[in-house]
Amino acid sequence: MWIGITLGDVTGIGPEVTLKALAREAASEDAHYLIIGDAECARRTNRQFHLNLSLEDYRDKNSSARVCVFNPLSESLSPDLVAGSPAAARAAVAWLKEAAERCLRHELDAMVTAPVSKENIIRAGHAFVGQTEFLSEIAGTDRTVMMLLGHDERERWLRVALATTHVPLKMVSQQLTKKKIELAIELAARACRDLRLPRARVAVCGLNPHAGEGGQLGTEEKTTVGPAVLASQRKNIDAQGPFSADTLFYHAYRGDYDAVVAMYHDQGLCPLKLIGFETGVNWTLGLPFIRTSPDHGTAYNIAGEGIADPSSMISAIRLAKQLASARNST
Repeated sequence: MWIGITLGDVTGIGPEVTLKALAREAASEDAHYLIIGDAECARRTNRQFHLNLSLEDYRDKNSSARVCVFNPLSESLSPDLVAGSPAAARAAVAWLKEAAERCLRHELDAMVTAPVSKENIIRAGHAFVGQTEFLSEIAGTDRTVMMLLGHDERERWLRVALATTHVPLKMVSQQLTKKKIELAIELAARACRDLRLPRARVAVCGLNPHAGEGGQLGTEEKTTVGPAVLASQRKNIDAQGPFSADTLFYHAYRGDYDAVVAMYHDQGLCPLKLIGFETGVNWTLGLPFIRTSPDHGTAYNIAGEGIADPSSMISAIRLAKQLASARNST
């Protein structure tokens, strides 16, 4: 099994959490890892934090090395780039593209992406909404959904799929459609099956406070969310809702539901990060390949200091391997 890992924005904590995670994971099982990024940066990070990883240049899938490095760019990046450098941003996009194309060619069993900065990628000249949207375009699909997963110290999980993602709050209502909610419900249920959970019970948030209060606080529950839930039920999906989000997450957290569909980004991610900030994983549902990532940003303010926590990257790598193993066994 080959897992590709993109280094992300090298002026952030991507290289540090990637190498730290691999130092823990590479010794524990027999997967192979391909770091897609700046080889000199990876080796410099390895030395800086005394991780003692053996990093070999990648040639092909027949390599016996546990951790290989490949840079599709012709030149290495300067080690003195400032935080948010345009050169680092452009390189991060190139590495994303390389990993996705290798997945589509079945050269990788899954890809894990280290953090990038959307703001700096846009400033560097790319029309970029997010990694999820970028990878969806490369894969030629618009049927993708972002799911975030995390657990607390007692292994109590939240799994949250988003009907809309990076949308200004004032635009959520106009961009929320029955079709998008149905897709999120369908892929959330499929995700539960891919995770080999014993059931796939999906709870759906309302958009408005108190799920609209019978239309007194908004009508989207009646016109859009409710019809999407009913349509999903007719497809034999165990979906329930719409429920008031302020109580739904309590019930999901205690195990009444296996996944939640939230209407917008912060509605779903605030409770998820409250219970699983260190362990949260972003999983792109609906792609023709497996893609996960840590649920944190570039953290420019602590880059290079050696204090970045690799827990979320470790979780992302483990989920990618779990999903790839299950897919390869079918």
